[in-house]
Amino acid sequence: MPSPLMTDINPIKTLSLNDLRQNKPERPGWSLTFGAICADAAAVCLEEQGHSIPVTLQIDGIQSCEIQIQADAIDDTIRRFNADREVATEYGAYGIAALIMPHLTGLTIIERSVKGKDLGFDFWLGSLEDPGTLFQRKARLEVSGMRQGSDSQLQARVNIKLEQIRPSDEVAPGYVSVVEFGTPKARIVKKCRQ
Repeated sequence: MPSPLMTDINPIKTLSLNDLRQNKPERPGWSLTFGAICADAAAVCLEEQGHSIPVTLQIDGIQSCEIQIQADAIDDTIRRFNADREVATEYGAYGIAALIMPHLTGLTIIERSVKGKDLGFDFWLGSLEDPGTLFQRKARLEVSGMRQGSDSQLQARVNIKLEQIRPSDEVAPGYVSVVEFGTPKARIVKKCRQ
């Protein structure tokens, strides 16, 4: 069942990576500085895969839909800063996930997960639909990115990430978001508490 936030959306919603640089009600726990880095990385990943902006992102998993992704043109400074393809892909995937999760689930990133606690995920999510409990860690989010991959490679990465978050399954429901920049496509799956 779509989130109430999806009911007002036209068949193809347009979201801007530049929103990750701005205070937005759908991302109250998001660092704008980190958002700018993630927006630039996502734009570089999309450009390096030959996509012109705006680009249509195919989404499947918890919901099948398409979202138009808008971004400003990038320059050589941004390209050079994102020369490490692995880091750019990871941060670009963070940016795409932060952009689309509120619109697909009614949940938003509220806090970075602490490394070293064997939790196996990147971010805590809070509910936008219940502002009184926004910062109460309603769900977990693990994000991964790949520059190019087939559907079977995308699903294999999803399966790896589902196993990775298993140690924290009793804590809260979990989501895995894997962004493939070649198509581009995002597969988002939900894992309930065990």
